[in-house]
Amino acid sequence: MTSTVETNPAEVPDFPMTRAAGCPFDPPPAARAKQEEAALTRVRLWDGSTPWLVTRYAEQRALLSDPRVSADIDTPGYPSPSPLPKGGGGSRISFILMDDPEHNRLRRMVTAPFSMRRVGAMRPAIQKIVDDLIDGLLAGPRPVDLVDAFALPVPSLVICELLGVPYGDHDFFQDNSKVIIRRDATIEERMAGHQALTGYLDRLVADKEAHPADDLLSGLAARVTAGELTRAEAAQMGVLLLIAGHETTANMIALGTLALLEHPDQLALLRESDDPALVASATEELLRYLNITHNGRRRVAVEDIEIAGEVVRAGEGLILANDIANRDTSVFPDPDRLDITRDAHRHVAFGFGVHQCLGQQLARLELQIVYSTLYRRIPTLALAGDLADIPFKHDGSVYGVYELPVTW
Repeated sequence: MTSTVETNPAEVPDFPMTRAAGCPFDPPPAARAKQEEAALTRVRLWDGSTPWLVTRYAEQRALLSDPRVSADIDTPGYPSPSPLPKGGGGSRISFILMDDPEHNRLRRMVTAPFSMRRVGAMRPAIQKIVDDLIDGLLAGPRPVDLVDAFALPVPSLVICELLGVPYGDHDFFQDNSKVIIRRDATIEERMAGHQALTGYLDRLVADKEAHPADDLLSGLAARVTAGELTRAEAAQMGVLLLIAGHETTANMIALGTLALLEHPDQLALLRESDDPALVASATEELLRYLNITHNGRRRVAVEDIEIAGEVVRAGEGLILANDIANRDTSVFPDPDRLDITRDAHRHVAFGFGVHQCLGQQLARLELQIVYSTLYRRIPTLALAGDLADIPFKHDGSVYGVYELPVTW
């Protein structure tokens, strides 16, 4: 038995929803309430449209792997998180906003460097980056902003080495990345940031064509030379990988550290164990519990779909709220409790289906090295101030903290 909902716009809640004061790690209470009511419900976006909010785990996994669902931002009905110029313009970031076969054609060109084998080979280099930065922390003044001194440099150094991007330019690409993912940035600001990064990557790819090295951008440059890829496509992929490679992991390092400091029993358990399995388990649990991609994954139906007693019509938008899916009690008992011994590997923090995060193995490795090293080498690490004074990124598409003052 299925039904379609006659929506009264006045009764539809706005999205995104607001987190509760004093609960920085939990999804918005209104979203959790909607999850208890139904697997699919309507929400209202900035432009007055009322796409479906998919609240539960099983329905999200089903829709994320359904070929009748499109990730193409140019498909009519796509629930854009903010105003866009026609055609997506500066906000269309490479293959993540495309469907197969074009999505698969571009994605497979950069799959090999993110394989488990290639990523695993980077462990010694990442461990050295982490150790060197902690040496710098220990030799420097206290308190210190962990975001600026550690959480951002770790993934930035790693992705720069992988891509072949000069780390000396990190201020430039981090500043422009922040504008692109800022939820309240104007169209003009985001387009300017995107164009600045695209131009930068275009010049780098051109340089790699002339002076190839052993890095990912040189591989893309070789495909440009071979006629398999345009330089514009290569530059777009470089922008995507550069942003995704440092913004998400940096926020997980800082927010994960804050969550552990606020849960000292879990921090002690992690710090005092030398079991790699516990470190891996803690990493998956922090990814589930914090879920920094808090705006939900956006899709649009291209055919009518019956699911959970509803009919999603072709052309209707879908927002797959992975933060509340990761708190679904049918999959994760007592989901609001941070428990690093929990088996959380089924979380959807990296998405699901053909668009699941390409760099998830690299992110996992970086987080495992950080979480197993930082708290052991600085066992008295503590927040330098009150939790209430920490500036959280409620205005960004990636959740985290702007600053994290710590001491020891």
